[in-house]
Order: sequence, then structure tokens, then C-alpha cells
Amino acid sequence: MTDNNTLFRGLMQKPYEPTFVPKVDGKLYYDLPDAYLTDQYRPYGPSIQNRFGINAETRVPFPNISPPDLSFADVVSRRGVFSVFNVAHRRAAGQLIQLFLDQPNPTTLGAVAAYVRDRVNAPMFQYALAIALIHRDDTRDVEIPSFLELFPDRFVDPAVFPQLREESNLLDRGSRRAIDIPSNYTASDRVDEQRVAYWREDIGLSLHHWHWHLVYPSTGPDRVVRKDRRGELFYHMHQQTIARYNIERFANGLARTVSFSQLRESIPEAYFPKIVRSSDGRAFSCRYPNQVMKDVNRVEDESTIRLADMDVSIKRIFEAIDNGYAQATNGDRVPLDNEKGIDLIGDMLEASTNSINFNYYGDYHQNGHVMLGYIHDPDNSYLEGVGVMGDLTTTMRDPLFYRWHQHIDDIFVRHKQRLPSYTSSELSFNDITVDSFDVQLNKANAPKNVLLTFWQRSQFDLGTGIDFVPEGNLFVTFTHIQHAPFSYRIQATNNGGSMRRGTVRLFLGPKVNDRGQVLPFRDQRRHMVELDKFTVNLRPGQNSIVRRSDESNLTIPYERTFRNIAASSQPGMEVFQFCNCGWPSHMLLPKGSASGLEYDFFVMISNYNQDRVEEFNENDNCNDAHMFCGLRDRRYPDARSMGYPFDRFTPNSVGSLQEFARPYRNMATTPVSIRFTNTVIART
Repeated sequence: MTDNNTLFRGLMQKPYEPTFVPKVDGKLYYDLPDAYLTDQYRPYGPSIQNRFGINAETRVPFPNISPPDLSFADVVSRRGVFSVFNVAHRRAAGQLIQLFLDQPNPTTLGAVAAYVRDRVNAPMFQYALAIALIHRDDTRDVEIPSFLELFPDRFVDPAVFPQLREESNLLDRGSRRAIDIPSNYTASDRVDEQRVAYWREDIGLSLHHWHWHLVYPSTGPDRVVRKDRRGELFYHMHQQTIARYNIERFANGLARTVSFSQLRESIPEAYFPKIVRSSDGRAFSCRYPNQVMKDVNRVEDESTIRLADMDVSIKRIFEAIDNGYAQATNGDRVPLDNEKGIDLIGDMLEASTNSINFNYYGDYHQNGHVMLGYIHDPDNSYLEGVGVMGDLTTTMRDPLFYRWHQHIDDIFVRHKQRLPSYTSSELSFNDITVDSFDVQLNKANAPKNVLLTFWQRSQFDLGTGIDFVPEGNLFVTFTHIQHAPFSYRIQATNNGGSMRRGTVRLFLGPKVNDRGQVLPFRDQRRHMVELDKFTVNLRPGQNSIVRRSDESNLTIPYERTFRNIAASSQPGMEVFQFCNCGWPSHMLLPKGSASGLEYDFFVMISNYNQDRVEEFNENDNCNDAHMFCGLRDRRYPDARSMGYPFDRFTPNSVGSLQEFARPYRNMATTPVSIRFTNTVIART
């Protein structure tokens, strides 16, 4: 009997090669009945069997099935541009997810998926199958490839691919060299925004965004969309991303990104992505300086969005926030000025199918992505495809993504400012005192509160994602930011007479802006970013807490971000699945500066009795990045509001982070210098 990983592995490789072509380096062959073959290849069924099926080590036979009705998938062609921001594409993907979820067992699912694979849009197939595999109880052990493995064209300078094809066609796999992806290839240094291109265009960042939306799709069957605090997670993950981006801008002499809230204003930022889709050989369209958003009327793409409708949506969302209640589909007034309001607003604003009243509040966030993605050709006069803003896999590469999401975050802040400040009882933890707090590199005699960042060159095999080339490895190297491993060192005293349990919350915040001016706390508070969160048992008396940076419950390690299914299928390798959701560990810290840029590090130990939702083991597989990704099939493991204690406004009398922490013995701050070394170190 074929195990699940073998059953599905080949279906998630080389997405544009027909299913009958052997996969996994030619070792896996799907034995397809003629009915599975598309009209193009069905007349050649016997010759296909003789040509492709004779040398494979593993043959997976499929039975005849009743062909499913796939007419719903005709909204986007097999090699067309699929976008989950497009409502028609989302709807079709949701139906495909449902088709996969409805299958009674993995064997039948594999057969249906094999039939469907060559008949529908390839990215939509991969998106729907991945979501179904993640959310089915009987396939949760299946290794989900990263999008980099499937569609490397979304992340790699297209100049690299001719070199890879040359290597693969002329050299044996053992003789092939790794091709280097140049850094900052999308613009020259004359463009100010290019100072943070290394961050925006980091491959791991885009992979995080893609996989988060696999775990939290906005549209689809209820069982995959309706998750605990899903709307709040949408708010929190994107808010933290924007805060991190602004911190990175400060470090590179750039001001905070400007909210794109005036939809009719010209956009000074251009973006020339230099990405060519392998599906049709066409480039993602560019955006020229000072373009203006217009009504989208692309009948061929089933995209018709008017600016006037966007005005109505945001007006109604603002009215709901300002009135403190939303209008449900049955006319009921649902209160928002409570701890659950942010979750309702998140689903309303995204908008997911959880929206309290989708038809009334509209599809503001996702329609914004569509309109900005088609800004270069809103009526399809020039037959141009979507720009990177309109594609979930590429959108974070564009400076405009951060301007749009700064606007989205400002809408959430409009709600947050209506909530009362946290009280002393909500912030304090009786009997617990943080006596000292430092960070230190994990090496002997390292000075306290000095951290190091540098460039790292890493390698990845693109062989499973490049279609119609000889089998074998096709390595590329790429350069990304990295930090030296470090540890947090906390001394805490439990002044009570019994064991107490607490939640350690670690944050980092910028002290100064791009001009070196000290940030007032009202601005710094919005840029406090989480580094880690974990529980501790505090025995009476003194307690020494040491926590390594690589233990963070926010991040996943490099090996999971850039996972390679071909490698992970080898004996002894860990199974990758839901665990792939998490912030890339190499992006935990901001870059800093050559002379050392000082940041405020903050620690708080909160009362676990007030934090607890249900018991879980942080060391269990797939629990390690729950701060952004939650827990599979369980409630979010922290009862506090996401971003606590910095998600709410504070009294005007609080002028600094130190003043915020001073009244509470369970909090402490320490200044930490982050020094950047402009050196490239190869990953070992």
C-alpha cells in the first residue's frame, strides 16, 4: 500500500509537467488510466506508458473514477494568473478545496487530485490541495512543499533560469554548480526604497506570508476558514509585519511608510519586479512612478471594482468602529467595543467568509490588492497581467504593500483607541519581580546587550520546480540578513510562599526614528515587536531564566522556511507539515547599523492564571510558532489580546517605555545595541 507522502509527493512537483511524467528524480510514476489523460494526450496513452513508466522504482496505480465536474474552475486557465485576492478565483479555489475535503480517504483523494491536476490552473491546484491536506485528519502527515519549490519563478531573478537550464542539459548532476541570485536586482541604489529591498524581497518573508494564508485562508469551506480568533490573527500578524518593516526603514535612514488611505492620490513609488512567470513566459507587470488607482473593469478576469464602492465600504467600516457596533445580516447590532471586537473587525476588513456582513461591508482589503495589482491596465486594454500587488506570493516584495497595510493597520488602531487603557491589575503580577534583564551572544566572554547581524549566503535546490528539464539538483545561492545566536537572561524573584506560573513576554522597540530623533512612546508603542513568549514556573525566591533566541515561539528555523521535500523525504529527516507556518528565524532582529543602533528590549512576566486558555506543550511538534500561527485544531493559546500590553493606548502622562514599565515590578527594560557587519558568511 502506498504511503501518503509517496501518494501526494509527485502531485506537488513540477506543476506544469503532466502527471504522467515521472517525478522525484524519475523514481515515482503515476500509472494513470487513459481517462485521466487530458484530450491532448489521451490518443497517445499506450505510447506514454511505454515511454515513461518502465524505469521508475515506484509505480502508483490509480483506479477509474467518476470524473468530477470542474466547470467552476474555468474562471482561470491552466497557465493563467491565479490570485486569491480575485473573488472569482477565491470562489473557485474554495470549491476545489471542498472537492478534496469531501473524498472519503487519502487513496480516493489522491485519485481525484491526479485527475484534476492537469485540468485546472496549476497554482490554484497547489493552493487548494495544500489547504485540504493540512486540514484533513488523515493527511496531516503529508509534507507540503514550499512555494519556492513549486514556483521558483516568483522569487528568483529570471536571468538565473537560462543558466540553470544550461547546466541541467549539459552536465551530470554531480558536476552542476550553484547559480548565484544577485542581491537588489530590482532597482539601482539611486532609488531610496531600494535600501530595504533586501528585507521586502527576502524569499523567506514571502514564503511566510504564503503559508500563513494556507493555514488561514479567507475563503473556503467553514472547517478551514472558521478558526479561533482568525480575524484578530489577521490584524496582529500584519500589524507586526508593518512595525518590523518600519523599524528596518529607520535603520536604513528611511521614514516610516506613509499610509495609502487616499485612494485617488498618485503613488510616487514605482516597482519593477523583474519576475517572469514560467507558465506563460510573461513578466509580472511593473508600476511606473505617480500612477493613480482607477476603477477596474476586466471582464475577462471577472474583476470589476469601482472606487465608489471602495468609498462605501470604508465609510461603513468606519461607521461601525465609531458607533461601537457592526450590523449583522439579520439587522442585529453586534457590539465591537470589547475584547472580541478586533476579531470581528479583522474578518470584516480582510474580508473573509467569516465577515459579519460581507455584502454590506464589502471586500475592502482584498479589492485594494486587486485594484493596485491592475493599476497599470485597469480595463485590460493592453492585455497585461496582474502586478505583484495582486498576487499573494509576490505582494510583499512591493513597497506599496506596506503603504496599503499601514492604512489597514490604521483602521484597526481607530478601533483600539476606543478601548480603555489597561489597568494596574491587568498589567501587574503580585509577588513577582524582574530583578535584572540582559541579552548576550552565545559565546564566551561576549559583552552584554550587544547583538550582531550580517549577510548570510545560503543554498537551495530548485530542481523540483523547474519543468521540462533533466532530473537532478539545480542549486541556487542567495544572500539574506542573519543574526548571531543569542540568549535572554532574566533574574526574577517570587516573593510569595508558593510556586507561581508566569508568561514571559519579550519585545523589541526602536528608540529613534530615521533622523535619530527619540520616538515618543505613543509612536514607539506601535512599533514594539514580539520576539518570544513562553511560560515559566517560578519557585519561591530567586529564579534564573535563560532563553535562547532559536527557541522563539514566533519563528521557525531556516530548515522549515526553506524546506526541501526531496531532502526531507530521506530517512531521519523530520516531517514538515503545519510546522511550516512561522516568521523566518533569520529575520528575528532588525539589521541595526555599523556603529551599533540602540533598541529598547522589554520583558514582562504576566500572571499565567489570567493568560491560560488550555494546557499545551510548547515543545510538541508544530506548536513552536504559535504566536503568529496559533495551534492546530485548538484555541489560540493566550487569553490576552494579541500584542498585549502594547496594543492599547496609554495615558498621555506615559512619555517613554521606561515610564510605562516603572510602576510594575514584573516588567523591565534594557538598551541593546545591534551592530551590523557588512560581511557575507556562507551557511554551513
